[in-house]
Amino acid sequence: MVKQAFVLAAGLGNRLRPLTDTLPKPLIPVGLKPLITFAFDHLIADAGVEEFIVNTHHLAGAYAAAFPDGSYRGCPIRFRHEPVLLETGGGIRNVADLLAPGGGPLLIYNGDILTDLPLAPALEYHRASGNEVTLVLRSHGGPGHIAWDPASGRLLDIRNRLGTGEPEAFSFACVYLVEPSFPGRIPAGEVVSVIPTFLQMIREGARIGGVLIDGGEWRDLGTREEYLRVHRDLAADGGRFPRYGAPDPSWRRWVHPTASVGPGASLAGASVAGAGTRVGADAAVTDSILWPGADIASNSQLNRCIVRTSQAAAGIASDRDF
Repeated sequence: MVKQAFVLAAGLGNRLRPLTDTLPKPLIPVGLKPLITFAFDHLIADAGVEEFIVNTHHLAGAYAAAFPDGSYRGCPIRFRHEPVLLETGGGIRNVADLLAPGGGPLLIYNGDILTDLPLAPALEYHRASGNEVTLVLRSHGGPGHIAWDPASGRLLDIRNRLGTGEPEAFSFACVYLVEPSFPGRIPAGEVVSVIPTFLQMIREGARIGGVLIDGGEWRDLGTREEYLRVHRDLAADGGRFPRYGAPDPSWRRWVHPTASVGPGASLAGASVAGAGTRVGADAAVTDSILWPGADIASNSQLNRCIVRTSQAAAGIASDRDF
């Protein structure tokens, strides 16, 4: 088991704009739950995580609103704000002082993915290998940027940055384990990706490897099409994904008890009505996601639309964000 996890949540979410003009991407609702809480549930269930570290930058105040007591399911969340976005490497270095002394490896997890890949095999492999860094890899479901040797478990190259010409047959699952020594490899106070540090470790022959885990589902909610698609898939899968479940299964009902649905109105397909939403009389909402507080006018017809918090929608619209 791993005591601490660092959930990366400081990104700008540019591909999802205008949705991320209202909320940071890790807080967009999936069903009736913020996306980042699926990461928390996964980490608690599969890795026994007891404390979360979360970096913030864009719309940082939204995290305080989402987690007013600074915890989730009894696990403390330690937020570290980045006034200047430090990228993945700089973000890790910036939380080095929050790591528990003698706490063992740190599990790093992107806050904008939705996955139920098994974490226990990654933890076991990392400990047994003696690696300083172990990346979780997949052979499908994402772009292949990683050259990895299954026989030795060693990383060979990333996007051919080292010019090895090795086949890039594996994708990075945006989940990895690092030893406490690793943040010290990253330059302090710099805006820097973690990739140059990984590449330098490969050059040095340091212990950086990967573990192939193709089990479970893995989704990147980086575009509105994928955001809508994952709701369609969740509605159709009979509750199988994510396999770790959630403490409160009501998130799958998708119509919050405080939502108001007027006479003759319908919510069809993979539609969600968040807390405090109002759907006017005779409105027809299909495969659309209504964030908390959305207001849908009577007689509206919405198809594949996303209506953000406290926004109003009226008329006939398809594939539109409000």
